[in-house]
Amino acid sequence: MSTVTLNIDVHSDEHIYMQIYKYIRSEIESGALPFNSRLPSTRHLAAHLQVSRNTIDMAYGQLLDEGYIESYPKKGFFVSDIESLVPAFSNKTAIPNPKMSKTDHFADRHTISSNNHSNFKSHIDDHSKDSAVYTDYQYDFSPYGIDLENFPFGTWRKIARDIYYDDRNFALFQSGHRQGDEDFRTAIANYLHQSRGVRCSADQIIVGAGTEYLLILLTQILGSDSIFAMEDPSYRRSYEILHKMGYPIRPIPLDKNGMSITKLRKTDATVAYVTPSNHFPLGIVMPIKRRLELLNWAFEDHKRYIIEDDYDSEFRYKGKPIPSLQSINRNEKVIYLGTFSKAIAPAIRISYLVLPKPLLEIYKTNMSFYASTVARTEQRQLTNFITQGCFERHLNRMRNIYKAKRDYLLQAFAPYQHRVKISGENSGLHLLLTFIDGRTANDITAAAKNAGIHLMDVSSYYIAPEHMNMKNTVILGYGALSMEQLKTQTECLLRILF
Repeated sequence: MSTVTLNIDVHSDEHIYMQIYKYIRSEIESGALPFNSRLPSTRHLAAHLQVSRNTIDMAYGQLLDEGYIESYPKKGFFVSDIESLVPAFSNKTAIPNPKMSKTDHFADRHTISSNNHSNFKSHIDDHSKDSAVYTDYQYDFSPYGIDLENFPFGTWRKIARDIYYDDRNFALFQSGHRQGDEDFRTAIANYLHQSRGVRCSADQIIVGAGTEYLLILLTQILGSDSIFAMEDPSYRRSYEILHKMGYPIRPIPLDKNGMSITKLRKTDATVAYVTPSNHFPLGIVMPIKRRLELLNWAFEDHKRYIIEDDYDSEFRYKGKPIPSLQSINRNEKVIYLGTFSKAIAPAIRISYLVLPKPLLEIYKTNMSFYASTVARTEQRQLTNFITQGCFERHLNRMRNIYKAKRDYLLQAFAPYQHRVKISGENSGLHLLLTFIDGRTANDITAAAKNAGIHLMDVSSYYIAPEHMNMKNTVILGYGALSMEQLKTQTECLLRILF
């Protein structure tokens, strides 16, 4: 890297730091920068490319977040070890794994089935409705809400009015394509490619009324013999859907990089359900090495697939959004699942699946009788919202608003860093408070409840009790709160806690 040949285009719409980031990432993926190669210092590279040092810091920061490079104090930046995982970038057909056998499966205590879920159920009974209104609380730090005060209602109404007042749109009241209207699916495909790097055609996209519906449809495509591996802790609603449909679930513990592939390999799972860009609720970003390990796991058996739930990838406050897992896969092993509920409004029950081509053929052969569950007028309204640039402007505005709320919380808790540790703050609409002064999450939530404040315990998201290792961590959601509400609630909470 001492003689970087990157030609920076100062007239490009793409930020200079992104041009540098993409160049270095490409060099690492191609093997031109092998494992343990030392990168130039930020000062040296800034001088060489004649850009500011802050620009290099941003490029290196994005590479660090995605796991392409590692930083060692007083030594510098070095390329991470992903050389042995190159097969995940290839286009070869999946092959069976001769090393896997029935004897390699997890012990029964790691299996959640219809006869063994009482422990997890006891954790979720109090919060079975994600959108529930907690009438017993004066203040609510729920992680599920979003900011609706700043939604562009005027623009939304105008788009709707234009649709309904245009006589040429009478066809929207007739039955449409079972996967969703083509212009809507094309708009989604273009948006996903631009924002998340997703590689797909409109034909691979299925639009549905909510993630729950699409997940149910997906299980029928995958087959009744599917066995699901889920992150532990996990997004509760997805677990409930799969469990209540009778599918075996293997809870896989997490480490600092996400789902443990070592533990995954000890199970008989055929489908891995992951949130790699922003794990819910811990906020872990799965680095490139772990992503490639996961892709290689799927590559080893033609029956294996990965569900990438990218539920709120739009809201990242440090660098650019992390590229999707699907964007680095060349083997048609990743099923991409997304929704507009977090980015626009919960009532916009519009989600989408991006199916790998082999599963798309199964869908077309066996599921052709399903009709689209989203009204065509709503599809057209959202299509226009995207293609007219309104969606991008809305996301940019909301990202700044959410970042301001997050920054306020970080500043408010800064004086107490000797008693509480903050994590998961770089993306999403909540952060985690881990108390290091001896108090447990039960202590904190009970004290908050007595003061009329609703806080959620991270422990309630675990599936297997033996994996529960965050008994002193609570979730602080800020998405639905105005800045004034956030300040009032936070001041009250700080008085109780400290």
